[in-house]
Amino acid sequence: MSRADQPPPGRNLYIDMMRGVAIVLVMLLHYCLSYRLQTSPLRDWFSVDTLRTVFYNGNYGVSIFFVISGFLITNNIVARYGSLGGVDVGHFYKLRFFRLYPLVVLALVVITILGLAGMSHFSNHADGVDFGNGYFFIANLSVLTFWHNLLMEAKGYFNYAMNIYWSLSVEEVFYLLYPLVLLFVRRRWQLIGLAVVSVVVAPVYRFIHNDDELFYLYGNLACVDMLTFGCVAAMVARDLRLSNMARRVLGVFACIGIACIYMQGIGGNEALGATFLGLSTALFLIAVAGLEAGAIARTLGRPLAWLGSHSYELYLFHIVVLGITVDLIPRADMPVESKLPMLAVFFGLSALLAWAIARWIGDPLNRALRRRYASTRASHSGAVATPGAADGIG
Repeated sequence: MSRADQPPPGRNLYIDMMRGVAIVLVMLLHYCLSYRLQTSPLRDWFSVDTLRTVFYNGNYGVSIFFVISGFLITNNIVARYGSLGGVDVGHFYKLRFFRLYPLVVLALVVITILGLAGMSHFSNHADGVDFGNGYFFIANLSVLTFWHNLLMEAKGYFNYAMNIYWSLSVEEVFYLLYPLVLLFVRRRWQLIGLAVVSVVVAPVYRFIHNDDELFYLYGNLACVDMLTFGCVAAMVARDLRLSNMARRVLGVFACIGIACIYMQGIGGNEALGATFLGLSTALFLIAVAGLEAGAIARTLGRPLAWLGSHSYELYLFHIVVLGITVDLIPRADMPVESKLPMLAVFFGLSALLAWAIARWIGDPLNRALRRRYASTRASHSGAVATPGAADGIG
């Protein structure tokens, strides 16, 4: 079977499908913010309120990514180094760097070139203030050194194409601190205490800042419980023994929980909405860990899983496709009847670009850098540590 027909060793089809759901939600949000899908022909079939709920809560897709990040990174640490406390910090950092940096650098180069060329959706401006081309230095530096979300809190939404990279800063800070925590916090009760603090602090922080989405959505403390839920779920999943039937039932109920919380929306649920979403996602990951996909799931879930396996490339570059589209076809010039066909074009072009970048740039560079600078680590457990399976958004 080809790569498109069968997930590579070490990947879990159900997790890739959930990542596929998450990236679709994110892409729908961004497209809807640009072209207002609630005024498309879909309103003949669904109420405007329902459409707004479905399309405007896509930030929950990023929350799902964070939970998956914590889960997969924890699982891979144990698989690669034998235990959480056995993590090789330098080796861990190399693997994260090789996976994430080449493509984000490429994305920033593309955005900067398009911004310097005068395309408005790649330029630096907020609230009528033009920060100028020189601000690309600060903006790019903030992404590459993990404080872009903090810069946005200070400056607002100042670059359309770069705004979404706040989540990379949150994940990179997590990747930076997590192995250090594991290195110095060795006792189980200490890890449990730190996890409890994380899941308490985050909703409190979101509650305090519930009037400013730049803080309750994008702050590091606002997202720490999502990552923690994933880490805890990974450890629970390793010790929990469930029948396949029990796993499927738990997975179905977890998906129902995710859907219900999503449809309740972020607005009005700023503090605890993400908490419940994170718990439901963690339960889903526990349920599907080690669960082999059946023939029906492999057939029907393959397209969604493909999107999930390319979620990092899609996340980085779909906003480039959309930014160019909106520059060429402003919202006011987009006919209502063209919104859905253009949505299909947007998804198709984004998927094609993601595939090409992964195939010809990201994957080869990742493999070459690992071969050259990071020695291969044998798995110490039954799990297989693989590059693609170790990421949340990526």
